Amino acid sequence: MITPAALQKGDTVAIVATARKYTDNNLKPAIDLLHSWGLEVVIGKSIGLDNHQLAGTDEQRAADFQTQLDNPNIKAIWCVKGGYGTVRIIDTLDFTKFKQNPKWIVGFSDITVLHNHLNTLGYKTIHGIMPVTAPRATLEAKVTLKKALFNENLSYEIPSDPMNRIGKAKGELVGGNLSILYSLFGSPSAIDCQDKILFLEDLDEYLYHIDRMMMNLKRNGCLESIKGIVVGSMTKMKDNDIPWGKNAVQIIEDVTKKYNIPVIYNFPAGHIQDNRALILGSTVSMEVTPVKSILLFED
Repeated sequence: MITPAALQKGDTVAIVATARKYTDNNLKPAIDLLHSWGLEVVIGKSIGLDNHQLAGTDEQRAADFQTQLDNPNIKAIWCVKGGYGTVRIIDTLDFTKFKQNPKWIVGFSDITVLHNHLNTLGYKTIHGIMPVTAPRATLEAKVTLKKALFNENLSYEIPSDPMNRIGKAKGELVGGNLSILYSLFGSPSAIDCQDKILFLEDLDEYLYHIDRMMMNLKRNGCLESIKGIVVGSMTKMKDNDIPWGKNAVQIIEDVTKKYNIPVIYNFPAGHIQDNRALILGSTVSMEVTPVKSILLFED
């Protein structure tokens, strides 16, 4: 996997919208954060556009993202928010110049489309906070994003969750938002799960949807071939009038219990304030003990 160049003080980060519109005109906290790290900021033309739910037309969002991809002076692209819409532009993007001058793509949620697509092309990306979440993000979430961007050592040691499955594993970290992963299988942007460590998180889904998506991962062979699972936040889950009978974590445990692999539950990443940065595409080692869980980024 190819690692984009580490950011240096004075480098420029572009903020763009690939999905849902951002018309709040309150990017100052995110801009101030980048400035505090010695970085310059360019605001993309998609910021402020309003096309119903989306940040302008597909053509406008794609053109803005393409401009930042092709500009060698832009060293990272920070997606302003998720929602829905990135999949509508992914097939129109040309990564030719990006391959000549790789740069960090940063975001989470709907940005999983970009994470997965770039993974299939052989490039690392950063799953982390976005400008819209920066004001309420924890200090640790911000610090770990800086570490990822500046290529500083990144590792996590967290207390063990009672649901965890003990063990050790090593492999490339892939994944992101479960709903997006599920929607990409069968497309050119689908990840290869073979020998990978799979990260999962989600927001605002019905519990039976979680079961359906996990069964899809099982039936398409993804769960058969992975080495371990890291489960982040499963936030604001919904249920029907007749309860499903399990919460999201229990659903994941039920579908994956037949596999002899380590699992970390309640990892601090996803749709929560403590959304710590993950370098997708990196080789990680995970160790799960009764006391603690360790996730170490090795490259």
